[in-house]
This record gives sequence, structure tokens and C-alpha cells, in this order.
Amino acid sequence: MNLFGRNSFHRRAQPSAAPVATASPVAGATATAVLPDPALSALTGEWLIDPAHSRIGFSVRHAMVTTVRGAFAQYESRLYFDGRDPSRSRADIVLYTSSIDTGVEQRDAHLAGRQFLDAAAHPRMTFTSTTVRLVGKDVYRMTGDLTIKDTTRPVDLDLTYIGHVTDAFGDERVGFDGTTTINRSDWGLSYDARLAQGGAMVSETVRLQFDIAAIRTTSAA
Repeated sequence: MNLFGRNSFHRRAQPSAAPVATASPVAGATATAVLPDPALSALTGEWLIDPAHSRIGFSVRHAMVTTVRGAFAQYESRLYFDGRDPSRSRADIVLYTSSIDTGVEQRDAHLAGRQFLDAAAHPRMTFTSTTVRLVGKDVYRMTGDLTIKDTTRPVDLDLTYIGHVTDAFGDERVGFDGTTTINRSDWGLSYDARLAQGGAMVSETVRLQFDIAAIRTTSAA
């Protein structure tokens, strides 16, 4: 999903941050506050996902014995990261459903068709963050509304801060990896072909994966 910035259109792409939170108590222990690393305050500002080094993708079990992986090649994003107060971070992303790419043209057409994403009737799927909080060292939990077809449901996305560098061209870069798991039927993706043995041809469970490299687009706020 996204954790930084301003409108951007990505053709070859393949998404974070949250409020200061309290860690879940461990049995017999007192919960302690999870506080942002003061060094991350320098990262506050708008960022742009670098499509050449990022991937917004998914994986799903197929025929019970193998995993199909894919990504969306076209998307727009508005992303902002606040290293001082993660709760002020925000993310909006629009994925173009017809840009789904699993490396097999026939399968892509099926996934973009009426039995799955129905790209002709629903050309976009969206994610809009609602809250962000720090839940562990370098781990942020972004909660937001995921809309697929006409259905909007909340999802939690855990994002891990990977690091921050200045590259050979003088650009500031930051990296986050994130993942969450959804049940596709909750969003009306109810394709239910069965195997002869009785199992599902395509698993109900879909893992969403975000490998994000972002470039700063404005100075820190």
C-alpha cells in the first residue's frame, strides 16, 4: 500500500507507518510503550514509490500443490511518512486491475475477467489508510479500507522498515516490506472450481505482498 507521497503513475511496478502504540502484554509482564526511533524523524515528508525497485503483488495456492505469484504493473499512489509521529502517516493507492501480471497471458485474462477482478466493470481497486501505529521495533501496522469490485472491507498491513540511504544520484531512498492475508470471497472473488479430489482449484486465501523502495519528493515537514 503506501506510506509516503504524491500522485504517481507506474507502468512497471509491481506498499507504511502508524500512532505510537502500546505493545501487547506478554504473560506475567507489564506492557511497555513502543516509541519511534528519533533518527526516523529525518524521514518525515512525502515520498514516491520507485517502480523499478518495488513490487505490489500477491501469491495464492493453485490446485493445492503449487503457488502462483503475480503483481500489478500499473498503479497510482499518494504516500506520506511521519517519523516523529507515525499516526500522521497516510497512504492511498489505486491499482489498475487490467494490469495484473502472473507471467501467463491466458491466466492474466482469466484473473482480469468476470470470475475474478472483472476489470471491464471495475477497472480500479483501492486502498486508503485509516490508522497507522508502531507495534514493534521497525514494525508499523497500517489499517485501511481495501475496495475490490464494489466491496470495501478493513485490512491490517504490517510493514517493516528496511533502511534509509542516499544513492549514487543523490536521491534519498527508504525501504519497507509488508504483507497481509485476505479471503478473496470476502470481496466477491468467488470462483469455486473444484478438483476431482474435492479441493479448491484456487485457494480462498490470498497473500498480498508489498516490497517498497521510495524516493523522497519533498523536504521534511
